[in-house]
Amino acid sequence: MTEAVPSPADLLIVNGDIVTMNPEREVLVGGAIAVSGDRIVAVGSTSRLRGAYRPAVVVDAAGGVVTPGFINGHQHLTIDTLVGSCVPDAWTSAQAIRDWAIPMGRMHTGDDEELGATLTAVSSALNGVTMVVEAGSVSNPERLARGVAKVGIRATTGLWGSSIKGRPFSGSADEVLAHQCAVLDAFPPGGMVTGWVTLIGHGTADDDLMAGAAALARSRKVGMTMHMSPTNADPELYLERHGRRPIQHLKDIGVLGRHLLIAHGVWLDDSEVDLVLDTGTAIAYCPWAYFRLGQGVSRAGRHAEIFLRGGRISLGCDSANAGDQTDILRQATLAAGLAKDTRIDPSWFGAHEVLEMATIRGAEAVGMAHEIGSIEVGKAADIVIHDNSAMNWSPKGDPVTQLIWGTDGRSVRDVFVAGKAVVQAGKCVTVDVDLLQRAVSEGSLDLLRRSNLTVPYRWPMIPST
Repeated sequence: MTEAVPSPADLLIVNGDIVTMNPEREVLVGGAIAVSGDRIVAVGSTSRLRGAYRPAVVVDAAGGVVTPGFINGHQHLTIDTLVGSCVPDAWTSAQAIRDWAIPMGRMHTGDDEELGATLTAVSSALNGVTMVVEAGSVSNPERLARGVAKVGIRATTGLWGSSIKGRPFSGSADEVLAHQCAVLDAFPPGGMVTGWVTLIGHGTADDDLMAGAAALARSRKVGMTMHMSPTNADPELYLERHGRRPIQHLKDIGVLGRHLLIAHGVWLDDSEVDLVLDTGTAIAYCPWAYFRLGQGVSRAGRHAEIFLRGGRISLGCDSANAGDQTDILRQATLAAGLAKDTRIDPSWFGAHEVLEMATIRGAEAVGMAHEIGSIEVGKAADIVIHDNSAMNWSPKGDPVTQLIWGTDGRSVRDVFVAGKAVVQAGKCVTVDVDLLQRAVSEGSLDLLRRSNLTVPYRWPMIPST
């Protein structure tokens, strides 16, 4: 009998506890993954795949946990990345936007956006995030795309969109939608960076623009995202302006649907929750941002309930001054804890649900579950190896519980996106990080100077001599 000849493969990951996130949610202890090109071609035992494949590269997970790449459903890649953690945590979101984001946004250049996007993409990759939905605060999408491409993760990109005079790329519905079309033309579906329809949201777009944006997203078969109801300000505004709450108004003008990813959706009433579920509208949930800004998620948030009722929920990290870190595991931990504590019930929601939000259910929310979000044959090889050599991994417990409650993004060892190494041994290998950090330090000071802003330190900063 002729022995089977091993098939060629580009990459073989061995000896990992693989949290597949497949429909059965199987965890393969001591498992392996074979990758050819940008696709997963086999998942199974290490002994079987070693015999079945002749890989160009073998990576030993050394008993570490292996997960799909994480999905970040809401991230401002550029607007304040170069000045992260500079806005005081005593400021309201309205004050931060008025006194910080808007004056700085007016001074943003293409260089700033490319540098900021590169920084955010590196930070994301180091935390195991392989797919980011840009939140819609970009003036130079091509420069954002260039920055993300240097690092090698996936992202969407869009453009500021509103009806308010004086805001970037504002104007009539036809004018704004023409700008949006140009982005979709430049970044069609299928690439590592894909164009989405992006509006600022809240109360900044008139009905013609919102309805037109939704129609554009549907016709081009792309996603659409906008901010809504992180606080009770949007419901109050819509009740005053339209006599109904935001989600009901969006339903009435034809905006809701599976194309739409609403950022936040914290202050929803019963009827709005039902509309989100009935229409398949997705929500990006950014719990650390709401805590940082004091927006009332512990009182009003119903994301866990929506998720368990079959809703499409992804986790998000928001911005460098609202959540501050691009660590989806930190978001997941807080999402689990909030759900337990607000109901004073640890049994109804926890680690396994939030890991789904970070992976396969997050991929469903951003319309990419056919490509990413789980470790299965035929899917893109977006894979994260977590280092279990630190003391917080000893002894080994339930891998999902340990990922959510016992560690965070700092345990990420290796990251592969579309089969290519982006992080190895905890270091980004696609860009010169030392050079990047120097450029960011210089760029931050320059952006503050051009914006006529100073960091409002609360305590005295006294230079040592």
